[in-house]
Amino acid sequence: MEKQYVRSLFDSIAYRYDLLNHLLSGGIDFYWRRRAVQYLKDIRPRRILDVATGTADFAIATLRLNPQEVIGVDIAEEMLKIGRAKLQKRGLDSTITLQTGEAEHLGFETGSFDAAIVAFGARNFEHLEQGLAEMNRILRPGGKIVVLEFSRPGTFPFNQLYFFYFKSVLPLVGRIVSRHKEAYTYLPDTVMKFPEGNDFLNILRKVGFAELKEERLTFGIVTIYCGAKK
Repeated sequence: MEKQYVRSLFDSIAYRYDLLNHLLSGGIDFYWRRRAVQYLKDIRPRRILDVATGTADFAIATLRLNPQEVIGVDIAEEMLKIGRAKLQKRGLDSTITLQTGEAEHLGFETGSFDAAIVAFGARNFEHLEQGLAEMNRILRPGGKIVVLEFSRPGTFPFNQLYFFYFKSVLPLVGRIVSRHKEAYTYLPDTVMKFPEGNDFLNILRKVGFAELKEERLTFGIVTIYCGAKK
């Protein structure tokens, strides 16, 4: 997906992004993030990088692991502004810092993080494989990647209900609340095109991850992917 388009789209809906996330998921997105963070528990990460951090919700969820430092990067500056205000209000800005950055060109030293995470942002990478390879590069050997991403349920009749909601209800509600006619049509389109299951695990394997796992949540609406750097 073209980077400039993604940046302008998320900048334009930033002020309604958190509200819509919680509204459209029925609040279950909090659980999804908490569950994903559990995959890092065994390595007790001291330094975590949250790629496509948005307004920093996933970065905040990692604090239950007691890391020393969490850095969030995103290409959408308006999203980061809201994230910084949220962190400051909660007194978390000494542990979590946010900065502008691209997944495909992470400005950090090789092997400098214990964990790299991304929630609902991998499908927006302009070059998916390159972005995941960069996340691998900045990890120490044995460091972990956790990807939380939307997926496509396969069980009838839930999949039919899901696709109706995703293609009809979600874009309508998103358009009304965000006042942006394209943003929540874009979301279903990217989910339908995103490689999932074994296809995504194979990409992680290709860029240097091993010990690969996946867990589907909420009837397959989202999937957690996890791997360790060789």
